[in-house]
Amino acid sequence: MIEITAAHWVYLVGIVAILATMLARKNIIVPAVFFTMLVGIVYTGSLPAGLAAIFNATLVAAKELFNIFLIIALVTGMLGALQALGSDKRMVAPFRPVMRNGHLSFWTIVVATYIISLFFWPTPAVPLIGAVLVPVAIRSGLRPLAAGFAIAVAGQGMALSSDFVIRVAPGLSAAAAGADPDLIANRALVLSFITGGVALAIGYLLEFRKIRPGSPALLAAWEANDTFEEDVSVDSPTVGHGAALRRDEMSEHAHARQGELVEPDSKDFDTPPGISQRVSKAFALAVPLAYLALIGYLIWTLSAGPDSGVSGGDAAALVGGIAAMTIFFATFAESRKTFLERSAEHVVDGLVFAFKAMGVVLPIAGFFFIGNGDFSGTILGVEPNAEGVAEGPSLLFDAVVSAQAYIPENGYVSALGILAIGVIAGLDGSGFSGLPLTGSLAGSLGPVVGISPETLAAVGQMGNIWSGGGTFVAWSSLIAVAGFARVNVLELARMCFLPVMAGLIVSTLAAVALFG
Repeated sequence: MIEITAAHWVYLVGIVAILATMLARKNIIVPAVFFTMLVGIVYTGSLPAGLAAIFNATLVAAKELFNIFLIIALVTGMLGALQALGSDKRMVAPFRPVMRNGHLSFWTIVVATYIISLFFWPTPAVPLIGAVLVPVAIRSGLRPLAAGFAIAVAGQGMALSSDFVIRVAPGLSAAAAGADPDLIANRALVLSFITGGVALAIGYLLEFRKIRPGSPALLAAWEANDTFEEDVSVDSPTVGHGAALRRDEMSEHAHARQGELVEPDSKDFDTPPGISQRVSKAFALAVPLAYLALIGYLIWTLSAGPDSGVSGGDAAALVGGIAAMTIFFATFAESRKTFLERSAEHVVDGLVFAFKAMGVVLPIAGFFFIGNGDFSGTILGVEPNAEGVAEGPSLLFDAVVSAQAYIPENGYVSALGILAIGVIAGLDGSGFSGLPLTGSLAGSLGPVVGISPETLAAVGQMGNIWSGGGTFVAWSSLIAVAGFARVNVLELARMCFLPVMAGLIVSTLAAVALFG
């Protein structure tokens, strides 16, 4: 029997406070830090330990998330090096015939992200899409926030929640539920399409009227790391900056039809002074070919079976390595004399951008890591055992397990309860850590409520991964999506929340009706 202590209740109150703050469209760093300290004080009975928990939680989060920060930094540095050669605009030019407007760009990003993420997980897909497709989508009139939404729902949501090719998630769910992993994978695939279809339809309809005529000015503003207003209309005051300035820059394109990309001016492909067009074109061709070669290599490694394939973190490392080498080669082509200094500048610029854009997530992630038994011991200063492991309380897991007894024995209610538990378990930002929990619940509840364990396990898998995998949990891999789209991660999480939750509810009800 799990004992719910005062620390558990304080942690749960902290979750409610953070979610309420998010829904109120306010920054959640203050409540996250405050409740991290409060949990530390209540659990240890020591004020110094509570204060230390703030630092420890942020440090643990930094260690766990630094791989995401690093790949953002390297790819951002690569884009800076390509901009210096004028290769960035040439690189995205071939996509313009397809992504002629914001509407086509939205769905092109969805399809490309889903296909890549299905085979290699979203981790390597995000920088590939961010480097190649997002810039041309912005130029075509799609808002950066909408581009991030499309990537998150298609990759971190649809592709990862079914995990139909690599099948790590169905395997974890099946092992805990004592069920057939292939059946779970098949049902999860159907549910992922239903959830994603509903979420994408809602998101697209909400974004429809915000898609603007295509213009190079939109890309220029985005590359300058400018912020995009929620509503840029012709009634904006002409103050010469922000939305008004962008409107002035776009005035020459006012004759374009709504949502249609204007043909690029010849100045779009002007190379910077001192750079030959041949060099600029060479890098514009070489970078996409390098990443296409990477995709081919990943497919080749998977041909021998999922266990021998390169995926996830390993694939992301290859993406980062290609980005780093591109920085060096591009700066050498720019100038041999300044090669060393310019290479360092691009790397530093990338790191600065990554931490400036995503650094605020670290203390927030720290609060949720304190609910995970794998990290809470380190955060709360628990003494290591004989094996050198600091075993701390599983605050979030304990609370969820304690609540399972209150789920009514009804098929639809039980499925929605499993979904809710999966969503809550995913709040740690992992997406996979709660699968043993929802799988075990599915195995025990299924026979009682007359629903197959495979169906309930697939529903729990949806809740875990759509939540923690990176669609509306801001301290998950969603920060990578926000980083490449250059938007506020909390704004992106809020944009995803309602469409994704609607999709999850619809797919859960459909699971009971279709599979039983």
